[in-house]
Amino acid sequence: MAKNFTKRSEDYSKWYNELVVKADLAESSGVRGCMVIKPYGFAIWEKMQQELDRMFKETGHSNAYFPLFIPKSYLSKEAEHVDGFAKECAVVTHYRLKNSDDGKNVIVDPDAKLEEELIVRPTSETIIWDTYKGWIQSYRDLPILVNQWANVVRWEMRTRLFLRTSEFLWQEGHTAHASKQEAIDETEQMIEVYARFAEDFMAMPVIKGLKSDNERFAGALETYCIEALMQDGKALQAGTSHFLGQNFAKAFDVKFTTKEGKKEYVWATSWGVSTRLMGALVMTHSDDNGLVLPPKLAPYQVVIIPIYKGKEQLLKLSKKALKIKKQLEKIGITVKYDDRDTHKPGWKFSEYEFKGVPLRIAIGPRDLENDTVELARRDTLEKNTVSTSSLCEKITNLLQEIQESLLIKAKKYRDNNTHHAKDWNHFKELIEKDSGFIYAHWDGSAETEQKIKEETKATIRCIPLNNNLENGKCIFSDKNSSQKVIFSKAY
Repeated sequence: MAKNFTKRSEDYSKWYNELVVKADLAESSGVRGCMVIKPYGFAIWEKMQQELDRMFKETGHSNAYFPLFIPKSYLSKEAEHVDGFAKECAVVTHYRLKNSDDGKNVIVDPDAKLEEELIVRPTSETIIWDTYKGWIQSYRDLPILVNQWANVVRWEMRTRLFLRTSEFLWQEGHTAHASKQEAIDETEQMIEVYARFAEDFMAMPVIKGLKSDNERFAGALETYCIEALMQDGKALQAGTSHFLGQNFAKAFDVKFTTKEGKKEYVWATSWGVSTRLMGALVMTHSDDNGLVLPPKLAPYQVVIIPIYKGKEQLLKLSKKALKIKKQLEKIGITVKYDDRDTHKPGWKFSEYEFKGVPLRIAIGPRDLENDTVELARRDTLEKNTVSTSSLCEKITNLLQEIQESLLIKAKKYRDNNTHHAKDWNHFKELIEKDSGFIYAHWDGSAETEQKIKEETKATIRCIPLNNNLENGKCIFSDKNSSQKVIFSKAY
């Protein structure tokens, strides 16, 4: 399957696009800017969902569902918020179609115009806070800790599978609190959850930080983020958590009665990750042979392939293979046994290597005689002959080793591509050469940030949490600076 496959060094963008399609993760659809997530790709997303959902529930959150459509007037209530999404909103203006007069086409019925246009949700803060108004009267009703798994629409002009599409899948948490500190604690807790998920399950190292004013979520007082570095030296924002203050509570007049009998506005947060994580997963670990998956997120962690001639051999091998499969599944390992007679073993080897299955077991007639199998790792492409008596223990240890080694490898890449800019010329040189994460002094002004972006296409990815304070001079303006921030080109 890796034949005629573009190498990363030749064209990274083309490599990514080809990999997503050829590995059966997703494909473009007949609808402009939208994608079809194929079963294999969706199986990975489901694994992500399951783990994240478990983590959300462990932190006290419950799932709910809110409408896809938002009345335009709701968005008008939070000026900064609507300004941030205005250019990306899809608008429903009519509710009925009819046949054209010649009967050859379907047209919009001009008499079916909506009294108020509906916005297809780009995010759900407005509809949710309109709902919370009916849920919240007293301090006894707080906190509200709700998450929603949903699709959203943001009308993108330049799309790319998983990374940027007009419709995408995500989760969005929306919480309501009685105090400012409680809301801040929630915001910080959820960015920690995202960081832990990224490193423990995706084997993707991230930096936790705060967004600059220019990069902050529309309507938020503070946006926390996790930033990851892809193999082409570009940064990818992998998750965000927003402290919304009382902005949405004031916009929708959501007040509660305190223990002291006073009326106060509620404090809010929102937080989310999306199918963009799929793109991050691909670009963090995959290589010129195809997809590389961390075992914790692989749809199946082991594939067993028989090598045989004739039905008689296949029956004997299948008996042994299915016994191994059962033993592995008993200890919680997901296994696929591929006994299709429509494809040769070599073709299957290439297919599963390209799809990133962590471990491959090959079993032939000689293996039956010797009570062994051939065990191949996807990450290193190493092959070893292993006795079936120690196979379960060997595979358990290897899966853990692969998971850990992928994270170590990704951390090493990030560290090797993290630089400190001495001055403006050095900064431009670093950005032009291979980007990566660049620590540099910044004077804190939006104007300077914008000028740097215009000249280099680099943006402030984050102001790292627990950042070391060190006096210096802004690389662009030469004004005083109290700390370095992280710049990079980004997806």
